[in-house]
Amino acid sequence: MKAVILAAGRGSRMKGLTDERPKCLVELNGRPLLDRQVAALRGAGCGEVAVVAGYRGDLLEDRGLTVFTNPRWAETNMVVSLTCAAPWLEAEPCLVSYGDIFYTVETARRLAEAEADIAISYDPEWLALWSARFADPLSDAETFRLHPDGTVADIGRRPSGLHEVQGQYMGLLRFTPAGWARVTAHLAAIGLEAAAKLDMTSLLRALIEGGAAVRAVPATGRWGEVDSASDVAFYERSGVS
Repeated sequence: MKAVILAAGRGSRMKGLTDERPKCLVELNGRPLLDRQVAALRGAGCGEVAVVAGYRGDLLEDRGLTVFTNPRWAETNMVVSLTCAAPWLEAEPCLVSYGDIFYTVETARRLAEAEADIAISYDPEWLALWSARFADPLSDAETFRLHPDGTVADIGRRPSGLHEVQGQYMGLLRFTPAGWARVTAHLAAIGLEAAAKLDMTSLLRALIEGGAAVRAVPATGRWGEVDSASDVAFYERSGVS
């Protein structure tokens, strides 16, 4: 199994932390997010890891990673970055990680072992973390509801209340070639302009509405999303090592 890290963006809410480096190289207690992701993915059995670069992509060279490039990183979302790694996604199962998160080896391993063409990791205990990061946790939450069989019923909408949020999607996914074929078919159907504006949860929701089963795999151990300079300070205060 291979892994792809989506790291093309600058991270506009990181303030000066990304003036000279991509968001994935922001450090928590002296260790870049990218190093944390690569260690977890390799620990989960991914023999090769690629990064999709964009902003300051020169800093992602010579790190022992395959580098794909999204030349339109400033005007497109992660879905377009993901398509830049199509040669890998078409060939074998791949884990896909956002470049601004951290997670445990065990979380990545559980996802790698999921028996599904499309699977995502999620945190069923999300509320404690979101309550610590935000005065109103619903201000940054999206709907996340599951079917009884553990597949995703709804994702990525504005929730009307906590009852619509059974977990937090983490930004960690897995596609088999068959699952990736469903993605490419959807993107071809909506056209390049719409695909360029599509975010990942909207893509997942569209796939589900089109009949695809998306398996939800609960995370284990500590994880986090680093979306702002205040997040860096929060995780460092809370003892992320």
